Amino acid sequence: MDIKEIQSLIKFVAKSGASEVKLEMEDIKITIRTGAAGYTNEPMTYVQQMPMPHNQMMHSAPIAAHQDTASGETVGKSEKEDNAKYVTIKSPIIGTLYRKPSPDKPVFVEVGSTIKKGDVLCVIEAMKLFNDIESEISGKIVKVLVDDSSPVEFDQPLFLVDPS
Repeated sequence: MDIKEIQSLIKFVAKSGASEVKLEMEDIKITIRTGAAGYTNEPMTYVQQMPMPHNQMMHSAPIAAHQDTASGETVGKSEKEDNAKYVTIKSPIIGTLYRKPSPDKPVFVEVGSTIKKGDVLCVIEAMKLFNDIESEISGKIVKVLVDDSSPVEFDQPLFLVDPS
C-alpha cells in the first residue's frame, strides 16, 4: 500500500462518519480513528509494519499567535488576513520533514520559487521510508512554515503558495 492509497483511505473515513476503521494486510496494519480524545475532529492515523514494535507519535498543541522576533510584537489577526489569499500545503503524513533530497544537495524549493503541479516540495521520512511530497497546485512559494529535519504531524501546514 503506497502513501496515496493511505491518504485516500484517510479522506474516505473522514467523510464517511465512521468512528474507527482497522485494516490489516500481511505486512501493514492501519487504524484510523475520528473524533478521538483531543482538541480536533480530524482523523488520527496509525500505520505500523508488523515486524516493528509499537510506534510513539509526537503531539503538539496548535499555535494561535507567535512573536515577531524583529519587533517583539505578537502577530495574529492581520497576518491571518494577509495569508487568506494564499493556499496552504499541508503534511499528508506524520514523520520528519527534509527540505533537501540529501544533505549535500540544495533545497527543493525556497521562498520565491515558482512551482507547478507535481513538483517535489520536500521529503517526509516515515517508518524508514522517504515520501516525496508533491505540489497539487501551481504558483509561487510565499512562506516556508517548517524547518529542515523537523517532526511534522498529519495536516500540519508546511508551505504557503500564491496560486496567481
